[in-house]
Amino acid sequence: MDRLSAMQAYVRVVEAGTFTKAADSLDLPKATVTRLIQTLESHLRTKLLNRTTRRVTVTPDGAAYYERAMRLLSDLEELEGSMSQARVTPRGRIRIDVPGVVGRDMIIPHLPDFYAKYPDIQIELGVSDRPVDLISDNVDCVIRGGELTDQSLVARRIGEFHFVTCATPEYLRRHGNPAHPLELGQAPHRMVGYFSARNGKLMGDTFRRDGEVVEVAGNHCIAVNDASGYLKAGLAHLGAMQLTCFMAAPLIKSGELVRILDDWQTDPIPVHVVYPPNRHLSSKLRVFVDWVVELLGQSSTAGMKIRCGLS
Repeated sequence: MDRLSAMQAYVRVVEAGTFTKAADSLDLPKATVTRLIQTLESHLRTKLLNRTTRRVTVTPDGAAYYERAMRLLSDLEELEGSMSQARVTPRGRIRIDVPGVVGRDMIIPHLPDFYAKYPDIQIELGVSDRPVDLISDNVDCVIRGGELTDQSLVARRIGEFHFVTCATPEYLRRHGNPAHPLELGQAPHRMVGYFSARNGKLMGDTFRRDGEVVEVAGNHCIAVNDASGYLKAGLAHLGAMQLTCFMAAPLIKSGELVRILDDWQTDPIPVHVVYPPNRHLSSKLRVFVDWVVELLGQSSTAGMKIRCGLS
């Protein structure tokens, strides 16, 4: 028996929850994964998994074996990295999940710069606003904006998103330029609404100026749960918007959008990289995260330029 392969297969089955998902993530036939687990159980002379038609769960012995196996596999990966050129030239596959707009407008356009530095890293990039299960989906890390709710995960704050309030010239021609944020909650003005893909909660907007704080729920004719759809609705003149600076900058420069309420500030939202507690940041993942931190720094600079009227 190849103990290492069996151990890796077992860990993947536990994390994925099914033999099928584990086999897909390992790029192995399901029958091979099943045989590896059966051989491992026979070798250990104990039952590691309880199998049902839909999902597998670990036995008490299986849970203990999983914890030890995870540590051994993590130590092995670290050892191999230290004994090779991996620390000098990171290589290998990483699977990342990011919000749609971050992938489309921030990360993907700058990937040529990343690959110029790290040509041997293969990125599998999930680009969507839907929540993912890091463990069962075998994701190395996710990048998310906003406050975190799952305390079982490990998170590192890597920056923040800044926002600018804007609307299309056509919207302003039809409805006028608001002088105060509260006007956005009243006719004839309206905002494009945004609700959480996770819990369906409609998001409000907070404006600040010289110690004054204004909460605006917004008068909207449409609300969406996707950032790309949010932008499209705004560009269709359906309402004013709160856009991240990296989204707004090129559209303001081209004249497709106009800044409004310039003397009011909106709260930035924190950005975190999140990964499972039983994973460590490998060198290949670490350089990617550091690169994203640099991109976020550039976004913050762009945000200052927008707010100061320099872009």
